[in-house]
Amino acid sequence: MSTRAAATEATRERIVEAACDAFNNSWYDDVTIRGIAAAAGVALQTVVNHFATKEALFIAANERNVERIERTRWGAAPGDVSGAVSALVDDYERNGDATIRTLAVEEHVPVVGPSIEQGRQGHERWVQEMFPEAIDGLTGAERKRRVAQLVAVTDVYTWKLLRRDKRLSREQTITAMCELVLAMHPNKQGGS
Repeated sequence: MSTRAAATEATRERIVEAACDAFNNSWYDDVTIRGIAAAAGVALQTVVNHFATKEALFIAANERNVERIERTRWGAAPGDVSGAVSALVDDYERNGDATIRTLAVEEHVPVVGPSIEQGRQGHERWVQEMFPEAIDGLTGAERKRRVAQLVAVTDVYTWKLLRRDKRLSREQTITAMCELVLAMHPNKQGGS
């Protein structure tokens, strides 16, 4: 890679990181291209040259955040309820408030819709992979209902309720979510 190409890539990286910080710490409507440029230490036109719109910046930041979320969540071993829930809570501790803010603007900011849907689908896949014992042997409507229950008890809104609204510690939040997941395991509840 040439020196110029490396410098261009380094600038792009600073811009994406500044966008991640901006969208993770502020409401979508409060984020500006000018603010991202200032945070990245580059001119406004430099940001526009790399990302023509705020929407393009959001998409780039979201892609980066999805990579980080997947590394955190998928690091747990399938079937390890405590490890999976701990990884999930680690993710929510970093990204939960931003996710809640993004969900709040879903109806009036069209660019966030695809990222929200991607997150929903990814969370459902993660639940099915991480908690196989809870869905083992289930089919049809029964399986669909159990997966929906697992999604609900591990959802960002459940984390928010336990951690923010009820002010449980991180450890107590993990314990509560583990108990909810384990309540759906056939060997923990005396049958399915």
